[in-house]
Amino acid sequence: MTQLAGKVALVTGAGRGIGPVIARRLADNGATVLVHYANSRAGAEQVVKDICGAGGKAVALKADLRNRVEILRMFEEIDAGGGRIDILVNCAGISASTPLLKEVDEEVIQMLIGVNLLAPYYLAGEAAKRMPSGGRIVNFSTSVVHFPFPGGSIYSGAKAAVENFTKVWAKELGAKGITVNTVVPGATSPGMMDNSPEYRGFFEKASPFGRIGRADEVAAVVAFLCSPEASWVSGAQILANGAGSA
Repeated sequence: MTQLAGKVALVTGAGRGIGPVIARRLADNGATVLVHYANSRAGAEQVVKDICGAGGKAVALKADLRNRVEILRMFEEIDAGGGRIDILVNCAGISASTPLLKEVDEEVIQMLIGVNLLAPYYLAGEAAKRMPSGGRIVNFSTSVVHFPFPGGSIYSGAKAAVENFTKVWAKELGAKGITVNTVVPGATSPGMMDNSPEYRGFFEKASPFGRIGRADEVAAVVAFLCSPEASWVSGAQILANGAGSA
C-alpha cells in the first residue's frame, strides 16, 4: 500500500505496546516512520529493523517525554534530518493507580501528568509548526475516560483533557488543512493490558465479543485517520473497544 508514500510519521511510545504495531502499519502504507522511545531502546531498534527489512524507512529517536527540553531536542534532531513531519501519533502513555484516600508518591503524579497530558501538548505544538496542509495528528485516550474505574482519577483525567485538546486543536489547525482526532482504545494486547493479567478476564467479559482488542485492530483505525480518505474527519473521538463497557 502506498497511501502514505512520501509522508513522514512520528509515532511516540513506539518501542513497546501498541506503538510498534502502529509504526509498522504506517510503514506498510508507505510512510517513513520516526520511531520514538524513552526506555524501550531494544524494542524501538527492532521496529526500525523490521521496517527497513521490509523495504521501508525508519529511524529511532529517544526522548523522555516528561521533559520538554528533551522533546525540543528531539525536534532539533528531526530538523537536522530534513524537518518534515506529516503525521504525529501521540501514542505514548503510562498508567498508575492514584486512589484519592491513599498517599500517592508525588513523582508518580508528575509522571502521569507529564507523559499523558503535557507531552501531547508540546509534541503537537512542535509538529504542527512543521506540518504542511494535509497533516494528521492522532491523539490517544482510553476508554476508562468513558467507563471510569476507582483509583484512576489522574490517568483518566489527563486522558479526558487530551480528548478536549483534540476538539480545540481541530478548530485551531483546520485552516492549515491539518486534521486532529483521538483514538480511544479499550483493553488491548500488545498494550497496557499485558501488565494487568488479573484484569484480562474482566475486560474480556466487558465486550460482547468476549475478548480484548488486538493492537493491529487499533492500528487500522490510526492508519485510516492518517490516510487521505480521512480528510473530512477532524475533532472526532473514535472509540475502539469492541462495544465494551470498559
